[in-house]
Amino acid sequence: MTQQQLALLAGISTPTLSRFENGEEDIQLSSLNKILEALGMLDKRRLIFSEPKETYDWDKSSVRFDGHDGPKIVACYISKGALDDMCGETTLHKGDVITLFKQNRSQIEHVARQKYLANIIENDGTISIGSADFR
Repeated sequence: MTQQQLALLAGISTPTLSRFENGEEDIQLSSLNKILEALGMLDKRRLIFSEPKETYDWDKSSVRFDGHDGPKIVACYISKGALDDMCGETTLHKGDVITLFKQNRSQIEHVARQKYLANIIENDGTISIGSADFR
């Protein structure tokens, strides 16, 4: 691809692209982002938890909470064992698990987001959080 083609694709001027290729330091961050985006080098994935609606999944002994990456729904699970470990309990009941999840939502969502962006995803496309994720 020529400089002209890449500059056109990125929506910047050819001299700006030339300055970038020559290692000049006066290129704006917005221009750099446009170049990287045109080359397919920006990761635009985001995992947002805009609808706090958690449920207890009896089959998985986990709390399910969904994140969104644009229109894509990403199911996230934190095991009951991980929540038990957070408070040093082993006999939490469904209501206690949900309450503990809500009390630690921010930290749990942070771990889920980290795993998602690092591509630590289960075969079925879900994010699974266990006790080891908090050590």
